[in-house]
Amino acid sequence: MLRFAPSPTGDMHIGNLRVAIFNYILSKQRNEELLIRIEDSDSARNIEGKDQEILQILDLFNIEYKDVIYQSANLRFHRALAIDLLQRKMAFNCFCSSDKLDNARELAKKERRAFRYDDSCTHLSASQSIDNPNPFTIRIQRAKNRVTFKDLIKGDMSFEPEDIDSFIIMRAQKLPTYNFACAVDDMLSDISLVIRGEDHLSNTPKQIHIRDSLGYEKRVEYAHLPIILNDDGKKMSKRDDASSVKWLLSEGFLPSAITNYLILIGNRCKEEIFELDDAIEWFDLNNISKSPAKFDIDMLRHINNQHLRAMQSIELSRYVGFADADIGELAKLFLDECSTTKELKLKIEAVFAPKVASEEFALSVEKIRQVLLDAPYFEEFDEFKKFVIDSTSIKGKQLFKSLRILLSNSEHGPELSDIYTHTKNYLKEIVK
Repeated sequence: MLRFAPSPTGDMHIGNLRVAIFNYILSKQRNEELLIRIEDSDSARNIEGKDQEILQILDLFNIEYKDVIYQSANLRFHRALAIDLLQRKMAFNCFCSSDKLDNARELAKKERRAFRYDDSCTHLSASQSIDNPNPFTIRIQRAKNRVTFKDLIKGDMSFEPEDIDSFIIMRAQKLPTYNFACAVDDMLSDISLVIRGEDHLSNTPKQIHIRDSLGYEKRVEYAHLPIILNDDGKKMSKRDDASSVKWLLSEGFLPSAITNYLILIGNRCKEEIFELDDAIEWFDLNNISKSPAKFDIDMLRHINNQHLRAMQSIELSRYVGFADADIGELAKLFLDECSTTKELKLKIEAVFAPKVASEEFALSVEKIRQVLLDAPYFEEFDEFKKFVIDSTSIKGKQLFKSLRILLSNSEHGPELSDIYTHTKNYLKEIVK
């Protein structure tokens, strides 16, 4: 079983979508099921409706999954297993106040060393714990040996007990911390492989230590994906519009193109343009670079343009507000200057909008417009052009520029004959 475990605390980040895509691909390659786990334990940060938004995006990107579970539903297991660790002295109650811990962190910062808990509550007797009226957390006992694992992307990893620390697994409110809930949930779901961002790398030894302390013997595999950088070479954050999947979709990038791009960056792929099903055939985690990948919006625009060109005309027409293959073909004429459905829609809307002509062509545009309002239907562009010339005596630049303005609302663009081929059935509506 593989899992994708997003938190319903904001818009889906492209890094999270990349994780979801890779989990889906590996689940197909390994013939294992994919589980969606909504990590909603931190109720104060949850945003209503974000869980459904996440699932809608996964469906939009054709990411199939077996089931959806909510982390909060496992709370009884988190608490029961924390008590089990306490009873077996693999964990202990910690009565250290927030002020004490904050002061210790501040001192560590001044001394330029990593903060580590001093284990002052480790050896409290049972009576000292029972009689203490103060709020307490539960901490896991520090690991006795180093924790090692092989990352499928980064290679062999090793962490000393000092690096793992005797960290908190249950807060004073008796709610699990991220690492404890995550480790327990992976046990409960029998997860075999965890693919996630490298920002979770420091969490992995803690989660392995939790499972070891609980006596869980199955070895979970891990693959930590390098982060995605922005133009400034920094990790993409919420301040970067392109980091939001919703923003990319609203700008007219296709799910298939976004998927293509997220698989392509930082990876050795067989080809540049492909569909998700193609990637399942040849994708290999061993080909993922260990270095961060830089997000290039121009490259995404190029890939999106190629996916638009390959799209069925009737499908493309729906993106621009129609259900007509001719309008889809008309939209494709503008792909030399457009790369997104948003840009194409603006072009098509301009075709049907009131025409704006410069002073140089205003009179000829109006003269031709009046003629076309009562013109018969012509199948071929040459017949149509001859009719306009015969009816108006307008020729040359004035003719072609005026026709272009009337048919596309622009003095420049695709071939007039091509535009006419796909607009002739709407001619009177266009020039009205």
